[in-house]
Amino acid sequence: MDYKNAGVDIEAGYKSVELMKKHVQETMRPEVLTNLGGFSGAFSMSQFKDMEKPTLVSGTDGVGTKLKLAFLLDKHDTVGIDCVAMCVNDIACAGGEPLFFLDYIACGKNYPEKIATIVSGVAEGCKQSNAALIGGETAEMPGFYPEDEYDLAGFAVGVVDEKNIITGKSLKEDDVLIGMASSGVHSNGFSLVRKVFRMDQETLNTYHDSLGKTLGEALIEPTKIYVKALRSVREAGVTIKACSHITGGGFYENIPRMLPEGIRAVVKKDSYPIPPIFDLIASEGKIEEQMMYNTYNMGLGMILAVDKADVDRTMEAIKAAGETPYIVGHIENGEKGVTLC
Repeated sequence: MDYKNAGVDIEAGYKSVELMKKHVQETMRPEVLTNLGGFSGAFSMSQFKDMEKPTLVSGTDGVGTKLKLAFLLDKHDTVGIDCVAMCVNDIACAGGEPLFFLDYIACGKNYPEKIATIVSGVAEGCKQSNAALIGGETAEMPGFYPEDEYDLAGFAVGVVDEKNIITGKSLKEDDVLIGMASSGVHSNGFSLVRKVFRMDQETLNTYHDSLGKTLGEALIEPTKIYVKALRSVREAGVTIKACSHITGGGFYENIPRMLPEGIRAVVKKDSYPIPPIFDLIASEGKIEEQMMYNTYNMGLGMILAVDKADVDRTMEAIKAAGETPYIVGHIENGEKGVTLC
């Protein structure tokens, strides 16, 4: 008896590392001091030592049950983008600039080519956010996961000068809410999606005119990463007063998280186009509108608040970064929360 007979293939682990090295290398930043394969990742603080009060911000998350869709479609090159996005978008909400990322893959059986494909997506997410992929772990866990399944999670660290942390404390009446378009469902609410649609090849490969693609293609679309767009807004000289990453819990849970007491957000539902995937989910699942807005991003993956004098500069900066912005509402005095009208 040996470890391989017990279900853990050490040689496959070595091969996985070799195959993923080229993807990891593409994410490197000058501050990275270690190579892939060590026991830890080292990152120099030299690049932000001139900040008045450099402050680390961190985020951790996973892809959730969207992975079930990846298994069914046998498509593993984009879920890594989802994993990175869920972490770095949260960091960007605080005004932080992502520095580095680490991933964790747990699987029933280590198929090196599949692991490398997953990591290629992680690397792509890191490139989109300018974060270095400085380490990770692939854990082969036979008997715990089915052989053809895996879980994927990650952890990111960023930095912001303390004076530039986005807190929402300076919000005032008549500040303007600007939303950035999502790419679709992103990586939340898939437990409900999997109840609405049959998760089989016929259903997922069915083309929908309203979507312009198959259902599976629409659902697997990776999460938008908004780091570049938020950086562009800051570089335009705009103060972002508050920021909310619209994830699980939708509008009703996430927008209030950026608000102080005594401040209310008002969002106009007809101020931007809702992607057709949400109409399809609602109609097929007979889901009430409030539940949709309480579960999904409904077409807005990030919402920020700025002074009304900064609206034009903010819109142009977001467009310059390649994202699509909409003026979606405003701030008013009142009970902390959100009104959809």
